[in-house]
Amino acid sequence: MPTIDVLDSTMYYEETGSGTPLVFLHGNPTSSHLWRRVLPRIGRPGRCLAPDLIGMGRSGRPDTPYRFADHARYLDAWFDELGLDDVVLIGQDWGGALAFDWAARHPGRTRGVAFMETIIRPLAWEEFPAAARSRFEAFRTPGVGESLVLDQNVFMGSFGQTVLTGLSEEDLEVYSAPYPTRESRRPLLQWPRSLPLDGEPADVVGRIRAYDDWLAGSGDVPKLLLTFDSSPTLMVGEELIAWCAANIAGLEIEHCGPAGHLAPEDQPESIATAVTEWADRHRLRSADAPRIRADATEAG
Repeated sequence: MPTIDVLDSTMYYEETGSGTPLVFLHGNPTSSHLWRRVLPRIGRPGRCLAPDLIGMGRSGRPDTPYRFADHARYLDAWFDELGLDDVVLIGQDWGGALAFDWAARHPGRTRGVAFMETIIRPLAWEEFPAAARSRFEAFRTPGVGESLVLDQNVFMGSFGQTVLTGLSEEDLEVYSAPYPTRESRRPLLQWPRSLPLDGEPADVVGRIRAYDDWLAGSGDVPKLLLTFDSSPTLMVGEELIAWCAANIAGLEIEHCGPAGHLAPEDQPESIATAVTEWADRHRLRSADAPRIRADATEAG
């Protein structure tokens, strides 16, 4: 599978098919491996691409803080190096947030956005899933987070708890292999410290408010929220689903059954079916799909 030079590093990605680009973005602490059972079920037409975010999976590890803006900058360069336009974005966890951010800054290149279990708007700590709150508070505490994530590797140790059906030893090894050392785990720690909670960090909150404005005002771009149930680790519950229905233009909502936070591990077939049927309803994968309006202005 291909690796491409991006800025001062490299990014690995899975690719299959041809036609309209469908870009699948993962979150923390996963990789393109998250989509391994979804992509083969998407079918044709469609050029399915799933990159490993910078510092994660099989992508390079440049000397960068791995903040949200850093991931967005390398992802921008990956899109540009591959010349991707008229893109359909599909994201989970931070991959959904990066998809929203890219779409908001590149409206003329975005055909549609599907998302699940992601960061939709700034939150208060009291809205964060109770089952994970104390752990994430510890991750964000200076010194404590370094000990837990960088030294003890507890992030990967508790990884399987976010999959309702469990993970095989082989899959756990694939997810864990990129992080054998303290230094290699820096991206895993920065992600929980980037969550927009009680107004911090301010730079991430600002970017999320910007893409929330885009989500509310882009009724010409089809959007799909995939929802799940039966797990205490879910980020998107009833209140956030209702918020999306009231605040995101052009939105459809599809329930995909029981799953944990890493829903593509639990429901790959349901996710692939929902994305494919939604894309085909809006002719997002066809050459004669309605074009993005000609006067769309790039914001980034």
